[in-house]
Amino acid sequence: MSVLNSLGVATTALLLAMPVASFAQSERDVKTEEANRALVTEFYDQFFNEHETEQSTRVLAQDYIQHNPGVPDGKAPFVDYFAGYFKENPDYQSEIVRSAADGDLVWLHVHSTNGDEDRGEAVVDIFRVEEGKIVEHWDVIQTVPEDSANDNTMF
Repeated sequence: MSVLNSLGVATTALLLAMPVASFAQSERDVKTEEANRALVTEFYDQFFNEHETEQSTRVLAQDYIQHNPGVPDGKAPFVDYFAGYFKENPDYQSEIVRSAADGDLVWLHVHSTNGDEDRGEAVVDIFRVEEGKIVEHWDVIQTVPEDSANDNTMF
């Protein structure tokens, strides 16, 4: 038997010996996922639409991790950043178009605008929730263009 053939047999044997559970997804906890989704959507509406920067942030962890490069880490710096933003942009609103949860992650597809004449931005926000607190955030933001190569909306 050649060396390559021996390695192939050994690799196959090793893979077959691995427990099947290592490839299986863990069972979903839909009740917790839905609670996380409700927590995030309520926070998002109060914070970004009502501009309630103090009461709504009770669900943010003190050591909140932010992946948007323009927004600082931490609960207090996050609140300070957006309190200033809302003061300069009082018409800013974010409509949650759809949401989903999987495990400890919650996704929001959002149409954010800054006044009635603004076409706005399409945003996908991803939050990680741990023990009833929002602990981490990522986002992807795209400007809504005036013209599109198709007849589909971004929402």
